[in-house]
Amino acid sequence: MTNLLQRRSANPDLELPDSLHPLIQRIYSQRAVINAEELELGLDNLLSPNRMYGMEQAVDLLVDVLQQQKQILIVSDFDVDGATSCALAIKALTQFGATQVEYIVPNRFEYGYGLTPEIVDLAKTLDPHLLITVDNGTSSIDGVQAAKQAGIKVLITDHHLAAEELPNADAIVNPNLSNCEFPSKCIAGVGVIFYVMLALRTRLRDMNWFADHDLQEPHMAAFLDLVALGTVADVVPLDRNNRILIDEGLKRIRAGRTCPGILALL
Repeated sequence: MTNLLQRRSANPDLELPDSLHPLIQRIYSQRAVINAEELELGLDNLLSPNRMYGMEQAVDLLVDVLQQQKQILIVSDFDVDGATSCALAIKALTQFGATQVEYIVPNRFEYGYGLTPEIVDLAKTLDPHLLITVDNGTSSIDGVQAAKQAGIKVLITDHHLAAEELPNADAIVNPNLSNCEFPSKCIAGVGVIFYVMLALRTRLRDMNWFADHDLQEPHMAAFLDLVALGTVADVVPLDRNNRILIDEGLKRIRAGRTCPGILALL
């Protein structure tokens, strides 16, 4: 019988405040929190999106499609991480001024996992200019090839481990690529798309996009309810960056500053 429970070992090199109860110190230590800095969970402590490989190319694609007001299609995985990733992308892009945003959440038993050629055939009926994968796509070599042959640009956002061969996408944002120096390797798919939208918001602000198009600049923390739900549901390790995302998201949910779908679950 497989042993599913394992006692965590405490780190002896603690630099936590003496004001903390010894039990709390021990719990923190067993979760790799060993100094006071790790306890600071303000949003200003989030890692920068600029440290994620492929981010500049991803933002270039998104700015181009926004400027041209072309069709965007989001292809999501079916689980909670995928669903929250999809919802976040739709909400952010529409608030950024996109007017043509569609999505597909394929049945993996019918179409397979990831961006398969069969899903691309389905996507072509919607005539997208840009296809964005959320929480999938890193292993979708054949699907990306099919999309490219159909003249569809592809942006992959994902967090799953990558093989040696990568799809020939126009941009791939995945912290687990071998050449990505983003320190948080356990960020969920919804965290990845949040970072992409965060970087896009910064670029649009620098372009004076929101003022020029009479749009209210979105407050990105408003999307953290979705990030918190998707991150917790995907059972990823809670490193400091994930704890920051979840802490702020849960605060918003508790305060009732969340989307109707999450409120309906409470």
